[in-house]
Amino acid sequence: MDLAYLLDWAALLLRWLHLIVGIAWIGASFYFVWLDNHLVAPVAADLRAKGVSGELWAVHGGGFYNPQKYMVAPPNLPQHLHWFYWESYWTWISGFALFVTLYLFNASTYLIDPRIHAWGPGAAIAAALGFLLSGWLVYDQICRHLGKTKDGQIGNDGRVLGLIAVFVAAATWAACQLFAGRAAFLIIGAMLATMMSANVLVWIIPGQKQVIADMRAGRAVNPVYGQRGKQRSVHNTFFTLPVLIAMLSNHYGMLYSHAHNWLVLIALMAVGVLVRSYFVKRHKGVNAWSLVAAALALLAALILWMAPLRVPLAAQAVAPSFAEVQTIITQRCVMCHNADLAQKGVQLHTQALIAQNAPLIYQQAVLQKLMPLNNATGITEAERALLGRWFEAGAKVRLD
Repeated sequence: MDLAYLLDWAALLLRWLHLIVGIAWIGASFYFVWLDNHLVAPVAADLRAKGVSGELWAVHGGGFYNPQKYMVAPPNLPQHLHWFYWESYWTWISGFALFVTLYLFNASTYLIDPRIHAWGPGAAIAAALGFLLSGWLVYDQICRHLGKTKDGQIGNDGRVLGLIAVFVAAATWAACQLFAGRAAFLIIGAMLATMMSANVLVWIIPGQKQVIADMRAGRAVNPVYGQRGKQRSVHNTFFTLPVLIAMLSNHYGMLYSHAHNWLVLIALMAVGVLVRSYFVKRHKGVNAWSLVAAALALLAALILWMAPLRVPLAAQAVAPSFAEVQTIITQRCVMCHNADLAQKGVQLHTQALIAQNAPLIYQQAVLQKLMPLNNATGITEAERALLGRWFEAGAKVRLD
């Protein structure tokens, strides 16, 4: 079987796995943030006597649920506990495998845009991996050294999150100066996801295991483990929507091909933070509509700023000739879509094939601006607009 065919299947299955485990991880994270903010002090004396600090009654799927949270732990610690960490690990593992399959194995095509930065595949791969590692190292150092109050307690999250935002913005700018736009967006999303998963691997789960080991051994429990785990969990919940928009946005060429694509991504991630902040506050009983208003205003400003210039009505009324269309496709598309090299099974080297693939051309080159990949052939906005007018006028083709 053809290697390209097998790689397509690998990419599909890895993407599916990544989506499944990602939903499980983010869903669990969102649920526990919601749960923590909806617990109420127990009324029953027996619950207070057992050390229950908060409880919740809920109904779902025809059943009643009564989750309870202990201030430290129940008097008799159960032998078997459910741990929430494999969702995180498998999200990162599947995402990294997908990144390797799609981007690192095809670095010359997907990572490198010579118009942005001309370098070799090896250097580009090393730099991409460097973003993932350095992102975690810088973030972790910020938390370690600046995430404490004057008395040495874990805190100052406002300052910490502000510094992290500055760092992420700087990393976004740097990535967009080094990599093809689509790859830059993905790398920033992967960098944030690495920070999230490393929080679970390095701090949250080891801290919980240490607390349990101390309790079972009869030792005093150091509260720093709970404080640090809570801090990193809170950070993770604010990272989720920026990660998701960074991953989704690289499927929309109008975003990553923009002249100021780094600013576009920063704005989109900021919208995600504002939306998540609203929901976190809402869980606590505060409807901070100002956060929603700010998110919508930022999104509206971004849409207006990025809006393409309208073509004059006189130009819109004139449907382009097929000769103009074929000239553009020959110059910009045929080198990858011909009889000898048919990327994704698409051929465009004859009039009949152009007519057959007109909807695909319109979707990929005009609406989503995904093609040409990384705009390797330098198609202009005017040429995209011409292809759009041709399709909208009925995609008429003179067949010889």
